[in-house]
Amino acid sequence: MEHSVLIVEDDETLADNIRTYLERKGYEAQVCSSAEQALDCLACQHPDVLLTDHCLPGMTGIELIRQVRSLDAQVKTVMMTAHGNIECAVEAMKAGAYDFLTKPVVLAELKLLIERAIETRQLEHRLSFYQHRDARGAGLDALIGESAPMRALKAMVHQVLDAESHMTDSDLPVVLINGETGTGKELIARALHYDGVRRDGPFVEVNCASIPSHLLEAELFGHEKGAYTDAKERRAGLVEAADGGTLFLDEVGEIDLALQAKLLKLLEDRTIRRLGSVKERKVDLRIISATNCDLEQMVKDGRFRRDLFYRLRIIAIQVPPLRERGGDVLTLARHFLALHGRRYGKSDLQFTVEAEALLRSYDWPGNVRELRNMLEQTVLLARGTRITPDQLSLAGYHGGSPVHVEDCPPPLAAPVDDDPPSLPEVERQLVLRTLERTDWNVTKSARLLGLSRDMLRYRIEKLGLERPDRHH
Repeated sequence: MEHSVLIVEDDETLADNIRTYLERKGYEAQVCSSAEQALDCLACQHPDVLLTDHCLPGMTGIELIRQVRSLDAQVKTVMMTAHGNIECAVEAMKAGAYDFLTKPVVLAELKLLIERAIETRQLEHRLSFYQHRDARGAGLDALIGESAPMRALKAMVHQVLDAESHMTDSDLPVVLINGETGTGKELIARALHYDGVRRDGPFVEVNCASIPSHLLEAELFGHEKGAYTDAKERRAGLVEAADGGTLFLDEVGEIDLALQAKLLKLLEDRTIRRLGSVKERKVDLRIISATNCDLEQMVKDGRFRRDLFYRLRIIAIQVPPLRERGGDVLTLARHFLALHGRRYGKSDLQFTVEAEALLRSYDWPGNVRELRNMLEQTVLLARGTRITPDQLSLAGYHGGSPVHVEDCPPPLAAPVDDDPPSLPEVERQLVLRTLERTDWNVTKSARLLGLSRDMLRYRIEKLGLERPDRHH
């Protein structure tokens, strides 16, 4: 792709030399002799870089930079100043210039500066794209489900967002999100960010379990050149990248004790120090963390700092597992079936009644993530439009405990007529016989049926089953 540079310089010889040099290096270059002429060009052109002199006839180069920034903030502007005129360069930077050069201009240095300016422009464009993409469907609307646990969860998030909207300062309370693997803790963090007061700032996610502990500190806080063997250049960390927005620390329980002390300092002082640096930097960010660990037990075991634990959980949000969300299982299953169906060009897929019954009865140890991934495989391999139980990769699951043949309830009697019993009747008979076999011990019956205790209680109530009165 050919990049373009607009040169604003009233010295015809210098302007022509710069234009010729840049064209030889593969750039598209155009010259304007005044700021007013440059603004006319910008009305119909969008150069990557604008290179301007300070002393121009009419409007100055600094005023031009201000105008360009208000018209098209993506254009990177570079000021050329007379030798030693540093005050002018500082004023240009305040006006929004990307960088400056002192005259006489060294063309090789100019080329390197333009390359850096274009790289920065492209990086900012990509970041803007990803931020807008991540923001789509990232609020509370992304939390699918209307079960009682989900309604309570949404109500709590609403309360937090409402309280934060009335805060007069930007120091928002720290939130700790607890929940099993795959329950959607990241969705809660994104809802707090994209529906909150920091929605226009960056959302930076760090999975603390995926980065080796000896590298995590440098990833979070950055480093100076030479801070360690492979630190060949200065690098800002992810904490600085989240400045003005939200830092989401996923799997925060995996951080080792040494780094926990530095994280506590960040929470207390909102300051960081890059590895190898003696200078502290102030940052303005909101911190949300998540874990599937029992941090309270880790504190008792000496594996997590008590002061950090209390600092992280100023607001604690518990995300319910999928097995406790009742009818949300089918709501989510139908959502993912349609989603993957559109992706793979199979828009007419439907679950059979038997498949839906199996989805409802499964314990979902991997929660929503397991459901989503399993259904992607199902859609990918589906040949017809009806999804049957044998197409769901759930066969052989027995509620997490091994089930012995002698423990299983007796098979249902075969129908004596040609009309098979309905699915609800089969379910009723199976549940009732299992309860009778265990003398109505719900825990044992749930294990035999491959259900959670809560799910079996739900079925008992749904089917209207009651334990016989022994006194009659």
